[in-house]
Amino acid sequence: MTVLASRLDTAGPDYAANRAAMLDRLAEVEAAHGQAVAGGGEKYAARHRARGKLLPRERVELLLDPDTPFLELSPLAAWGTEYPVGASLVTGIGTVSGVTCLISANDPTVRGGASNPWTLRKALRAHEIARADRLPVISLVESGGADLTGQKEIFVPGGALFRDLTRLSAAGIPTVAVVFGNSTAGGAYVPGMSDHVVMVKERAKVFLGGPPLVRMATGEEADDESLGGADMHARVSGLADHFAVDEYDALRQARRIVARLHHPPAPAAPWPSEPPRYDQDELLGIVPGDLRVPFDPLEVVARVVDGSDFDAFKPLYGAGLTVGWARLHGRPVGILANAQGVLFSAESQKAAQFIQLANQRDIPLVFLHNTTGYMVGRAYERGGIIKHGAMMINAVANSRVPHLSVLLGASYGAGHYGMCGRAYDPRFLFTWPSARAAVMGPKQLAGVLSIVARASAAEKGLPYDEEADAGLREAVERQVEAESLPLFLSGRLYDDGVIDPRDTRTVLGLCLDAVYGAPVEGVRGGFGVFRM
Repeated sequence: MTVLASRLDTAGPDYAANRAAMLDRLAEVEAAHGQAVAGGGEKYAARHRARGKLLPRERVELLLDPDTPFLELSPLAAWGTEYPVGASLVTGIGTVSGVTCLISANDPTVRGGASNPWTLRKALRAHEIARADRLPVISLVESGGADLTGQKEIFVPGGALFRDLTRLSAAGIPTVAVVFGNSTAGGAYVPGMSDHVVMVKERAKVFLGGPPLVRMATGEEADDESLGGADMHARVSGLADHFAVDEYDALRQARRIVARLHHPPAPAAPWPSEPPRYDQDELLGIVPGDLRVPFDPLEVVARVVDGSDFDAFKPLYGAGLTVGWARLHGRPVGILANAQGVLFSAESQKAAQFIQLANQRDIPLVFLHNTTGYMVGRAYERGGIIKHGAMMINAVANSRVPHLSVLLGASYGAGHYGMCGRAYDPRFLFTWPSARAAVMGPKQLAGVLSIVARASAAEKGLPYDEEADAGLREAVERQVEAESLPLFLSGRLYDDGVIDPRDTRTVLGLCLDAVYGAPVEGVRGGFGVFRM
């Protein structure tokens, strides 16, 4: 039997401590999520409702098929910056008329839905996902264009947003824009470059320049409706393909458009789904609060994959990295999960072979991170750790099957790259609240800087200031710890969201549904030169 046997002691003190630490971190994440959902705050939400308008997440909910999930992406974008959490944009994946779609919705309660630099990055990430997975894009538009106070960071790179819409269309990926309110300047190009456009009567206003700008540029006096109203665009300019009487009608028409796209849905899972044999709630107590303490990643695997059934590959070789085959919501996956944190030569070589096998069989890969990086030291350098680590990174970089990454614990150094970190283009990357990602651990980094400073002082024949050294180490540790936290990483879009560990199976299942919107095909031999 290949069903995993759990050794997790849910009645023990370690489990209780781990669970308590995870719940504390989850509370911080949920508080940040609350800020994103609040948008511009009660005052502006109330003003928006007083105009008879729906909030962005309400629009998304009415667009989706009833009782189907919505996988929100990058909800904490801009956390820790001068801009509001969420970046005035909601993005995510959901099912519309039976088709998995990428949905974006401006939040007009935040500066009228105007785009700041983080809005742009979040929107571009959404387009990247749609392009890779061939997901139709539905834009729920109500935006004043660029936030002019930050135009220097938006104008030049912002053109990529419109470029993406044209390239998606050229690739046969449908784009739909539903305009609920002002869609001004750059915002006007979203409907202008979408395949299908719906506008709401007496609400939608689409123009390159509003009445004040027209007055300044040409001296012409014009009102909103005659300049860019839905009725004008439906009857005169032809920009509106569909004229909706209200928001509910607009969303109904958008659903009909998707139903008529004849866009192929993702193929059904080849096997029926079977729930894990262990309670997913137990995922809260697996990862220690102190990431220097190892944990068994198979305890996570057992609570995520179908039937807790896992076929290990080379279990006795390179045991610091657990790899093997499983099914997740009825779909085959290959899993790579760090066991003891450090990657040695054997682990690296095993990973490279396993990735090649997954590409031969066209099987997506799931990376579960808990690594401090590749092993250092004289014996390991002489044993070829650089070329073996490079072999693993080569395989990850050139693999063509979809990669899904979840950071559970540490994700440090080049180990972050070898386990398919953000720079290696996983289709999706999510983070547990327990995770950390940085060039190395805080204490190690501070210690390295101290050693270098001591060596420099000795070389110059100068005395070393121990008190200053202690202060420096403490400051560096605080900085690295703060900058490796999930909220910080998610705020900068280094992941697609911080998730509750109990949702891992569901999130990965939704991601698999999305990636099968495009053909899942591995590379055949094109891995470049492996250094042997």
